Amino acid sequence: MTEAQRERLKQKLLALHGELTGKAPMRIEPNRTDEARVGGDEDEQPLNEMMQAIASSRNRNMDGVLQRVVKALGKVRDDPDSFGECEECGDEIPLGRMEAMPYVEFCVACQGQKDAPKGGPTRRKLTDYT
Repeated sequence: MTEAQRERLKQKLLALHGELTGKAPMRIEPNRTDEARVGGDEDEQPLNEMMQAIASSRNRNMDGVLQRVVKALGKVRDDPDSFGECEECGDEIPLGRMEAMPYVEFCVACQGQKDAPKGGPTRRKLTDYT
């Protein structure tokens, strides 16, 4: 990776860091704030609970991305020669992948291995039961 490419990715990381730290966590107010209150639309409460779950998941995801951005910025600062190398196998991560996600830690092959299902197949064949 050239110095100019590294600097461009660093600027992307800084912009992403600013964007993520500038956003307040999403919060959905509950429908019922009083346990005694009953009534209203019966679909309202489940929908609101689903929206709260989505907001919570989105907040956790944003926190994870922010941690990875901070880690990548530290790597650019402390060890710029290793920035852009897969943390698992040490191969260089393709520039296109780095452009899309400048905080990426693994090459496609290693990320695929990390994301692969653990254990064997869970589905059984009909002949397994005879």
